[in-house]
Amino acid sequence: MPETTRRALVVRGGWEGHCPVEATDLFIPFLEKEGFDVDVHNGPEAYDDAEALLATDLVLQCYTQGVASDQQVRNLVDAVASGTGLAGWHGGIVDSYRSSPDYLHLTGGQWAAHPGGFVDYDVEVVPEHRDHPIVEGLDRWSHHTEQYWCLTDGLNDVLLTSRFVATADTPWRTDLVVPAAWTRQWGRGRVFVSTIGHKLDDLDVPQVRTLTERGLLWAAR
Repeated sequence: MPETTRRALVVRGGWEGHCPVEATDLFIPFLEKEGFDVDVHNGPEAYDDAEALLATDLVLQCYTQGVASDQQVRNLVDAVASGTGLAGWHGGIVDSYRSSPDYLHLTGGQWAAHPGGFVDYDVEVVPEHRDHPIVEGLDRWSHHTEQYWCLTDGLNDVLLTSRFVATADTPWRTDLVVPAAWTRQWGRGRVFVSTIGHKLDDLDVPQVRTLTERGLLWAAR
């Protein structure tokens, strides 16, 4: 086991449909094996301590919806800009603190919809990023789960995409390719977002497990 030299903060909770405790429990042993001292908090109150955040190497957030105060978000934003990594999946990172523009600015994406509920869809590695350490060796695979339609911006480096297919019954008129996983540089810090992970068994798909574990390590200081 590597010598413990880094600190990870797990912030979990919010809407229980995403199983925040069980989902993060899947990855805490991995982080500990990789040498992280892991501190777990059940809500954004963990962000009250600005000094502790600045000394944290990775924030793993799995907190869907809910509210964080302006100061809590500011402390998180400042920590990431100073080098603290931020990572998460699905609604735990891109459907959090909907009323906070600063949080949206930090993550570079916001969940908008998952048309059709549970659907069959493919995710595919963006060709120009095939050698990125998070997705190296991955290619294309299929899911039956929620497919996230996220509103994003051009500062993200998109690693994975999925396609929403237009039919006579959809309100969108042409196919739309959307980001399914991305990274983002924010100051000296790194952000990793995966949209995959509504159900616990989504996170146990080998490609998703690999993607998520690598994303956590990549984002960490």
